[in-house]
Amino acid sequence: MDKNTQTFLACTAEYEVSDVVLFGAPFDGTTSFRPGARFGPSAIRCESIGIETYSPYCDRDLTDCRIFDGGDLQLPFGNTQKVLELIKRYTAKLLGDQKRFVMLGGEHLVTLGALRAATEHYRDLHIIHFDAHADLRTDYLGEELSHSTVIYQAWKLLGDGKIHQFGIRSGEKYEFEFAEEHTIMHKFDLGTFSKTVGQLKGKPVYFTLDLDVLDSSVFCGTGTPEAGGVTFKELMDALLELHKLDIIGCDINELSPHYDQSAGSTAVACKITREILLQITK
Repeated sequence: MDKNTQTFLACTAEYEVSDVVLFGAPFDGTTSFRPGARFGPSAIRCESIGIETYSPYCDRDLTDCRIFDGGDLQLPFGNTQKVLELIKRYTAKLLGDQKRFVMLGGEHLVTLGALRAATEHYRDLHIIHFDAHADLRTDYLGEELSHSTVIYQAWKLLGDGKIHQFGIRSGEKYEFEFAEEHTIMHKFDLGTFSKTVGQLKGKPVYFTLDLDVLDSSVFCGTGTPEAGGVTFKELMDALLELHKLDIIGCDINELSPHYDQSAGSTAVACKITREILLQITK
């Protein structure tokens, strides 16, 4: 484990002493609308110098944490199965070394690689999923592996009652019908998140954040923007509750930086990354 040369803010600890590992999964090979999420991880690192290491939201500082930035995985184009296997292999090492992790996507399908490793380490794993889209399609244009199918694929790993979805406001009718039977879906907002946090205390939790859960007026730099999303403050209020949970790993996905020439969306992603790192660093 060699330290990345360009790190996110103060994530400069050595791997051996780190509590949390940050790494990137720059893949967007199944993007259904506008590509570009592969550039998300590098943009977040580059633009992170524009924010401070200190968070006034939780009164903590990244300089007081031991976080290792492992850089971006080298992922091949045109071989989705191999991409997922490489992510799984890397994540399995982190979990085996008792590290918590934050993965920067990339499109949302990268979550599946990490989940394949996590479900082998934790039998009672639950998923918290923030997103505009249900991602419960069984296939997209005949392909079972897609960022539009990732939560359906997660359900195949975990089964009923283990996936808690928030902010969902887009999907095929059958996806919402499927959710009524198999997942726990909270449509449109994050208003019931505190209740779910109380229910999941003491259980291993994987947190997956698709940044398009935010309203497109806040976050337009994404491949599939959806109007009617949550505000930055609403998202931040929810993130500040993550420390109450046993978050074993998480991901932050779907920043496509070049769709927002102001770099405002990337700045939003940077601040969210900082807050999540602080929340899961015990």
